[in-house]
Amino acid sequence: MGARLKDKVALITGAGSSGPGWGNGKATAVLFAREGAKVCLIDINREAVDETAQIIRQEGGEHLVEKVDVTDSDQVAGIVARCVDTWGRLDVLHNNVGILESGGPVEASLESWERVLRVNVTSMFLTCKHVLPVMEDQGSGAIINLSSVTGIRYIGYPFASYSTSKGAILQLTQTIALQYAEKGIRANSILPGLMNTPMIVKPLKDVYADGDIEQMMKMRHEQVPMKRMGDAWDVAHAALFLASDEARYITGTQLVVDGGLTCQS
Repeated sequence: MGARLKDKVALITGAGSSGPGWGNGKATAVLFAREGAKVCLIDINREAVDETAQIIRQEGGEHLVEKVDVTDSDQVAGIVARCVDTWGRLDVLHNNVGILESGGPVEASLESWERVLRVNVTSMFLTCKHVLPVMEDQGSGAIINLSSVTGIRYIGYPFASYSTSKGAILQLTQTIALQYAEKGIRANSILPGLMNTPMIVKPLKDVYADGDIEQMMKMRHEQVPMKRMGDAWDVAHAALFLASDEARYITGTQLVVDGGLTCQS
């Protein structure tokens, strides 16, 4: 147990994991709790977020847990109010919710396009909408939005809606960072590269290697200059830094966590 987030209250969206193992939100939630934060865990999958809560509870961490659809403004407002009613403040918002669907403009359906933009971007708009007034009233706060290197690079496969959503997150974050800089609120983005998390298996297994998951993993490792994908803990440690007072003079930045992937031509 550390103390880098001692006495801070953090709201973490997507705090469950989309499959067995460690997703970005699950790892970040556990790490924040280990570093002293009181954590409010939300996810649309109650069973998944309960698993995260159980880990934190067994380690003695203080937490709330609730099933929330972050594309529903009323539900988001409700959980923000519950956090503040419980602990009196809200210091960190970590937006981790995201889905991936493949296809370019021709292949992807309109329904798929709208679903990805709603889940990946509108959710962050809504959480920021309801959290920012709380942070403004208390004169401090840190927002960390999970984007992706696909928001700034094409990595060889057509994910038009996903890439567009991740690019939009970057501009949303910088807009918030500058609008609220004088009010003590920081906003930053994390851009993971090729990561080995449960999220990648289902949507990518037929994009790489004709559904051969072992070969897909091998191909993704090989794409990275370090010859290995990152994992959820790499993202979690980046989020911890941005949430902590160590990053008190950092806002509007785009922190790339990709093993050197985007340095390639």
